Amino acid sequence: MTDPVRLHGYRYSVYNRIARLALHCKGVRYETAEVNPFAELSADYLRLHPFGLVPVLSHGTFSLFETGAITRYVDRAFDGPSLHPETPVGLARMDQLIAVIDHYGYWPMVRQVFAQSVFQPLDGQAPDTDEIASGLEKSSKVLAFLDGVADEGQILNGSAITLADCHLAPMMDYFVRAEEGKTALRAYHALSRWWDQVSELEMLKVTDPLPTRDN
Repeated sequence: MTDPVRLHGYRYSVYNRIARLALHCKGVRYETAEVNPFAELSADYLRLHPFGLVPVLSHGTFSLFETGAITRYVDRAFDGPSLHPETPVGLARMDQLIAVIDHYGYWPMVRQVFAQSVFQPLDGQAPDTDEIASGLEKSSKVLAFLDGVADEGQILNGSAITLADCHLAPMMDYFVRAEEGKTALRAYHALSRWWDQVSELEMLKVTDPLPTRDN
């Protein structure tokens, strides 16, 4: 019997979805444990993640937090298709893209544009248009970088799925659910082509945390 795999995460978190995408791509059977990082956390969970965030992956007696570490572990520890490029250049570009998305993309694309334009109204609250405008402005440099990566073709090429696709897709999915994000993406042709392909993949549909998709 193989060691059980459990993903502790918050269903709406893009980082939880990133980990789910990697597990799906590798064909790993796993169970989920819902954890709301905005609520009071149990002592048991804080032993798994002392900083109180999500997700955490447990594989048998081994537990791991930080999404990038989780997805790399999943790629290395389980059978299934490789989720990394084979060349040093491709690997470096994948690692670079993941870092750029984490440091420069997540906040404006998800916490500003998506959260204010989509999630706030779903929660019955008015969007902050200044936050949306700020997020769009900060996202433009990120989108330009991603467009160049997609045009280069080492990764984000629509054919070989890597951890770069797994990391970017949940954030892009949220970003384009905002009409402002969808409009902004149209200016970046290589990135748009990538998204047109990836957004139709089964992995995006089965990990969708929201009840409807309109990309």
